[in-house]
Amino acid sequence: MIKFIIPVIIVFLIVLFWEKINEIIYKKFNIKINYIVAIISVTILGVIFALLYF
Repeated sequence: MIKFIIPVIIVFLIVLFWEKINEIIYKKFNIKINYIVAIISVTILGVIFALLYF
């Protein structure tokens, strides 16, 4: 039961504080984290579709 609750709490906190996390990373590295998340999402979807195709 606890292995399901802890990831849900972590994801909830990330969603709740997304703007603050994004600001901190933008100030440190001068890059928007939204672009990184979009690129990683597209890459993961591409790999999944490639594995399903072959």
